[in-house]
Amino acid sequence: MVHCLGKNPKMKLKIMLVNPYTHATFLKSAARVEHLPSDEGFEVAFAGRSNAGKSSALNCLTGIKQLARTSKTPGRTQLINLFSLDESRRLVDLPGYGYAKVAMKVKQDWQQNLAHYLEVRQCLRGLVLLMDCRHPLKELDQTMVDWALNRELDVHILLTKSDKLSRSEVKNTVLKVRKYYQLMEEFITVQSFSSLKKEGIEELILKLNEWFAWPVP
Repeated sequence: MVHCLGKNPKMKLKIMLVNPYTHATFLKSAARVEHLPSDEGFEVAFAGRSNAGKSSALNCLTGIKQLARTSKTPGRTQLINLFSLDESRRLVDLPGYGYAKVAMKVKQDWQQNLAHYLEVRQCLRGLVLLMDCRHPLKELDQTMVDWALNRELDVHILLTKSDKLSRSEVKNTVLKVRKYYQLMEEFITVQSFSSLKKEGIEELILKLNEWFAWPVP
């Protein structure tokens, strides 16, 4: 990937943006927080409604098609899945939430587990929260943001499936969500993303790199 800097288009400095997430490997699945690896190092978690395209976004980020399993049946993933980047850094795929056909007891268990993870996991450096660009700011999405803010955890909102809208509609949606959280802009950033068109990957990589504190080459 190429990242361009400079105001003069004839004198742009091109820098290769290395993607360290192509080295992700499956580490383990856990049903409960107490089953996770030791609370050390760096973790960044991905969360979102069951139909927000979370698995597709993780696969797009890493370039590994089957890293996170995608399914035509939303709500099927009920475990916390961890992917190792190196000895101290991990991506975390949290269970999807909000799918109507899942039993209420299962929904409640998922939500309690998500809340517990966000509250107690000290190695968690940031939360990537995925929202369908066409249906942002649902009640459970806002609940996830509230849980994160309660412990002053940074949130990066990924407005997925941007290919389903026109560019002007996408821009307006990004502005709408940013305005909604403008009083918390110290902790919340927002971008659009399309796994299908592979748009928004560089911006996501830069945010993840910041949270993971990768050494500067």
